[in-house]
Amino acid sequence: MSEAERPGGRREGTGSLAHRVPDLAALELLLAVARLGSLGAAAREVGITQPAASSRVRSMERQLGVALVDRSPRGSRLTDAGVLVTDWARRVVEAAAAFDAGARALRDRRDSRLRVAASMTIAEYLLPGWLLALHAERPDTAVSLLAGNSAKVAELLLSGEADLGFVEGLSVPAGLDAVVIGRDRLIVVAAPGHPWARRRRPLSPEELGRTPLILRERGSGTRQVLDAALGGLARPLIELSSTTAVKASAVSGAGPSVLSELAVREELASRRLVAVPVEGVPLRRDLRAVWPKGHRPTGPARDLLSLTRA
Repeated sequence: MSEAERPGGRREGTGSLAHRVPDLAALELLLAVARLGSLGAAAREVGITQPAASSRVRSMERQLGVALVDRSPRGSRLTDAGVLVTDWARRVVEAAAAFDAGARALRDRRDSRLRVAASMTIAEYLLPGWLLALHAERPDTAVSLLAGNSAKVAELLLSGEADLGFVEGLSVPAGLDAVVIGRDRLIVVAAPGHPWARRRRPLSPEELGRTPLILRERGSGTRQVLDAALGGLARPLIELSSTTAVKASAVSGAGPSVLSELAVREELASRRLVAVPVEGVPLRRDLRAVWPKGHRPTGPARDLLSLTRA
């Protein structure tokens, strides 16, 4: 075995740097010893006990194979090797400080904005309150909101154009992770002058399925739930791409519709729309926060997610 080889056949200088170079905590301790001339004072400065500091120095000396510090009743003095290692250590710590400053700048840039994509009901009736609460916690974070149907939300997240999304459908779109943040109920509504507004007997699934309705477009969470509940496709009288447009059409008397209970509270209270009872049609759905699979929300996206679940 040559002199360059260690027991076990591994040559000096091979393997991971992490096993050959002392960690930052040890290097910072050595710099403190050089500056203060006392192992005890250095230990206090870095926030550890003197025995722990002595152990850390001995471990560093074993790792490097040279003596670094001479200890005496008058204090601690660097050896010639220790002076050299300290100079190198200073450069490593300065480089680490620059690395930390750069990483902090990246975090600050990430935290300065939040791009949210949400399906229409959540965007119109729930997100405004959540975003006000987020602004109170993070006043310097600029938030942009992209509203669309559940399919569009998934598309924006998967293309990297949104950091966090919210959907209302029956299932989690492919490629996304999700958590349930609430539940919602769809209800059948009609204008007060519509014959259904005076019904005393609940609608059957068959009646609802054969009646043309004012509906959200395919790809929306509302439409997905209704189609599944009717065991096929609902019959559209008109297809519209926003909840507000569907409501306005229903209020005008154009026809009945199926909408989120969240979206029609005001219209029901003012009697501009009437809830029509239905039996045998499951119209409940989960509201979910979603994000790209394997990329758990961080920074302001994580904070917004916490607010929605609270």
